[in-house]
Amino acid sequence: MAQRKIRNSSSVGTKTSRVTLNPKVARRSFLKLSAATAALTGAAMTTRMTAKAATPAAAKAAYPDSKMVRSVCTHCAVGCGINAEVRNGVWVRQEVAQDHPVSRGGYCCKGASAIDMVTSEKRLKNPMKRVNGKWQKISWDQAMSEVAAKLTAIRENDGPDALHLNGSAKVSTEMAYLQRKFAAFWGSNNVDHQARI
Repeated sequence: MAQRKIRNSSSVGTKTSRVTLNPKVARRSFLKLSAATAALTGAAMTTRMTAKAATPAAAKAAYPDSKMVRSVCTHCAVGCGINAEVRNGVWVRQEVAQDHPVSRGGYCCKGASAIDMVTSEKRLKNPMKRVNGKWQKISWDQAMSEVAAKLTAIRENDGPDALHLNGSAKVSTEMAYLQRKFAAFWGSNNVDHQARI
């Protein structure tokens, strides 16, 4: 509609023409979008959806009875330094190792989220199997025997090259090494990384 108005005004013969940044959004639509954005922003700023920011002193204060453990990030072969704050054997917070010779006071997004591999609520702690469309916990012995039986059947029916192992950016260096070793013992050279697919 706005495009028609621009064309009509320019075809009348006037030298001045109306210029719109986005001809598909008319004035009324823009006002409606602005009002909706303001309402959603106001709703998001309520006390239920926001939390008070910790003061810098409180954010840096250590948990009671915790200790700092110097560690190395295992997400890749670089080996950046991480200072892990541990309380009662649980990893509660992490900081970048400022004096580490490799990372030199910084790390990538995988290193920054390393604590989520341990403390995330979505982390799987037991094998899961889908039965009749629903996920159920199974024992480790049952999971290993079922996977081993299916892999053996694939190898017997189609040969070792029928198996493809796919790596991940979230896999640690040690896990990637074991995955490649497993493929070599299996007799397959079909190993790749998810970033190449």
